[in-house]
Amino acid sequence: MRKISRRKFLSLLTQSTGAAVVFQLLEACGIKPTVPGTPTNTPFGALASGVDNGLSIANAPGSTNTPNPSDTPASTSEPATATSAATAAPAYLAVARGGDDPEALTRAAIAAIGGIGRFVPQGANVLVKPNYCVPNRKYTYAATTNPWVVGTLVKMCLEAGAAKVLVYDYPFGGPSTEAAADSGIADQVAAAGGVMEYVDFNKFVLTDMPSGQSLKSAAFYSEVLHADVVIDVPIAKHHSTTGLTLGMKNLMGTVVDRNAIHDDIHRRIADLAVYLRPKLTVVDAVRILLANGPQGGSLSDVKEMDTVIASADVVAADAYATKLFGWTDPNRLGYIKYGAAWGLGRSDLENLKIAEVNVG
Repeated sequence: MRKISRRKFLSLLTQSTGAAVVFQLLEACGIKPTVPGTPTNTPFGALASGVDNGLSIANAPGSTNTPNPSDTPASTSEPATATSAATAAPAYLAVARGGDDPEALTRAAIAAIGGIGRFVPQGANVLVKPNYCVPNRKYTYAATTNPWVVGTLVKMCLEAGAAKVLVYDYPFGGPSTEAAADSGIADQVAAAGGVMEYVDFNKFVLTDMPSGQSLKSAAFYSEVLHADVVIDVPIAKHHSTTGLTLGMKNLMGTVVDRNAIHDDIHRRIADLAVYLRPKLTVVDAVRILLANGPQGGSLSDVKEMDTVIASADVVAADAYATKLFGWTDPNRLGYIKYGAAWGLGRSDLENLKIAEVNVG
């Protein structure tokens, strides 16, 4: 297959709507996707039927639906070839690695799970939820989400036809304006055409959570509740209380009272995730924080991984991210264990269709 330019590759990725096109584009650019396991029945609907959330779980806040048992992929002993992958359904989860371009990593990971159009319909109001927890932290310290990953997601949503893309977080230290600026996220969002949503405490709305196992109500930020699409974009980092901060824990920034979450932290994080059900989770592991999280502050605690993980399943994305820290059992992270047990998603990575994409 003829080679194409990097610029053409990025452009075509944003236009692709089918798995065959996605994998042909990856192959044309010299990227060889490896897709271990061929599921007997994937949880992904036909892309031509329109946008879906990639799971057989309802996406509306407060849904108590559980996955259909028929949506259980079976692993196989031989990985699919690039040729057969081109005719297969999108991956359940994708991991893009290599190079030094967060935009290329982000686009490649999302392309491998079917493209941004699976998640963002024309005219949608999208809320992107990164982590910029404290001021005085540049992205190099791996305490905040990589700004180019966030900016790329904003661009991709607008390319897919989103009406508006808000980027929001509620830092636990300092004003949100300072934290967003210091992280570099505010600049990249503006350059991409998105809108920063800075915290307005009048916008927190007390909301009942009928499906909550431990948390029965919480004051959520209204823009999160009203968004058509929520995209969860955590940075993968150490956390002194939970062990790790990943996608499910990143949703703590959607509520005003974090102390209430800490009262039963793992179950209540899982409750938040079950209620909000982000349509897409993109884990930034361009750099990861190995110790002294969540704030960090020393470059000696940072490891460059040049990795981005993407899935419609926040539990699966988090479960895979634990591997970056050397964990062999993702369920040792309490909120992953509860999320899987309560039907939010899956942590049995060995049975999932995972695309490993080399962008280097």
